[in-house]
Amino acid sequence: MARYTDAACRLCRREGVKLFLKGERCYSDKCALTRRHKAPGVHDNSRKKISEYGTQLREKQKTKRFYGVLEKQFRNTFEKAERMQGKTGENLLKLLELRFDNVVYRMGFAQSRAQARQLVTHAHFTLNGKKANIPSMILKAGDEIAVAEGSKKSVVFEKVADHTVPAWLSVDAEALKGKIATAPERADVDLVDLKETLIVELYSK
Repeated sequence: MARYTDAACRLCRREGVKLFLKGERCYSDKCALTRRHKAPGVHDNSRKKISEYGTQLREKQKTKRFYGVLEKQFRNTFEKAERMQGKTGENLLKLLELRFDNVVYRMGFAQSRAQARQLVTHAHFTLNGKKANIPSMILKAGDEIAVAEGSKKSVVFEKVADHTVPAWLSVDAEALKGKIATAPERADVDLVDLKETLIVELYSK
């Protein structure tokens, strides 16, 4: 399976915003964006004029990298959002929020989406009481996620109680399980200054 293997902090610097790809490091003074607030590379691109297409592309890349999704999966999710009722951009974000790996991260069972994806792939969770190991699975309201019985003693899950959980999720930190109480709304997306309409415009060309 294809995946990004370069330094994650380069992605935050390229997009100019914190994408929270490294867990606790992103909140510390070690954050690469805090220390070096410019795009990676030897050339300073701050004065370069960005075209309309470039602006749309950067918005798509920022969103893709925030959720840890590669191009093909992102495009497939967009096409699914187009077929749904309502605004395509908002539908896209709701589907990305409902990905199995993202829900695991938002519930506090992982420090980053990358770690959540790895934990799901290694079958550390059950979905509605059954084994599930597909990070890209789109969940729905009423679905229940729980740490697998054999994984509950792992040190990975010691800090679940310290995590702030969004209103559309409910978590029982002691039992190491959580439930999707309702579908997420546009306001629940925590990526700063995201303009999903630019992504729709890009794919509509």
